[in-house]
Amino acid sequence: MMLPIDIRPDKLSEEMLDYSRKLGKGMENLLNADKIDTGVSPRDAVYKEDKLVLYRYQAPEGVKRNPVPLLVVYALVNRPYMTDIQEDRSTIKGLLATGQDVYLIDWGYPDHADRALTIDDYLNNYLDNCVDYIRETHGLDAINILGICQGGAFSLCYTSMHQEKVKNLVVMVTPVDFKTPDNLLSAWVQNIDVDLAVDTMGNIPGEILNWSFLSLKPFSLTGQKYVNMVDVLDDPEKIKNFLRMEKWIFDSPDQAGETFRQFAKDFFQKNGLINGGIRIGQHDISLADVACPILNIYALQDHLVPPNSSRALAGRTSSKDYTELAFPGGHIGIYVSGKAQKEVTPAIGKWLNERS
Repeated sequence: MMLPIDIRPDKLSEEMLDYSRKLGKGMENLLNADKIDTGVSPRDAVYKEDKLVLYRYQAPEGVKRNPVPLLVVYALVNRPYMTDIQEDRSTIKGLLATGQDVYLIDWGYPDHADRALTIDDYLNNYLDNCVDYIRETHGLDAINILGICQGGAFSLCYTSMHQEKVKNLVVMVTPVDFKTPDNLLSAWVQNIDVDLAVDTMGNIPGEILNWSFLSLKPFSLTGQKYVNMVDVLDDPEKIKNFLRMEKWIFDSPDQAGETFRQFAKDFFQKNGLINGGIRIGQHDISLADVACPILNIYALQDHLVPPNSSRALAGRTSSKDYTELAFPGGHIGIYVSGKAQKEVTPAIGKWLNERS
């Protein structure tokens, strides 16, 4: 038996007035909002090559730096300022607080001139040059690497090719098994004619990939959040944080055609990190060639990289020091949630400090 719906005229009128008040105040706050920044922690550009920029973050006062620097390798498909999106929700800031000497690669925005760039170009040229710059700057044989999402898969490949240059490897929300049954994104990619797409378009537009990601959770990512936005419109700081996230979501670089071709075919369609068959430049990629200590962090409610996809790394490397950390949240929450700031970044810092 259904209970009667209690809709009283006075209550409905009160809610409509409150809604109108929030909208009115919200419009004022939106019009007065400052320019939305792309990262909040002080940093310096220390190396540039083509569209790539390597940044080094300034150390907080009174914090002793880990003698082994940490290079953050983000995905190509999104912008890396997600790791430093607001003052109280910053993975970068959390790492700095633990004493990490943090560098980060900004891959830039590929254009038509970059359509022929391959994964070999990204890993054995751009990434390797950044690693060598940091090694030479600090007088070290090997550095620490933190690979995030697609950047984690790239970091695994890079380490398998250049293990002597990587002291410790942290991978976060990183796909390893690209064909787990609960991987909806992978299920879509299996039936795409990748060659036709790349041969037709050259670079793959970022908007196509972005809307594909949003379509994985269409109600919460394209509708419900804008309904909920009304509740923060009367708070200028909350509006700014909401706009920061919106800017990041729709700030989607195009993907260099040849890199997209190989990543979609060899990683997604052939599941090459598990099955083998990935060749990058002159190297045949094998996870068994990764021998350094590994910290594998994954999110239990991740809709883009299911936990089983990340957990597949266990037992497939030669590392004798392998650790997993499960975070009770989603693919984005692992960077920006308050819980992540208290649990994830301190754990990374502690793990790295113990091995430096």
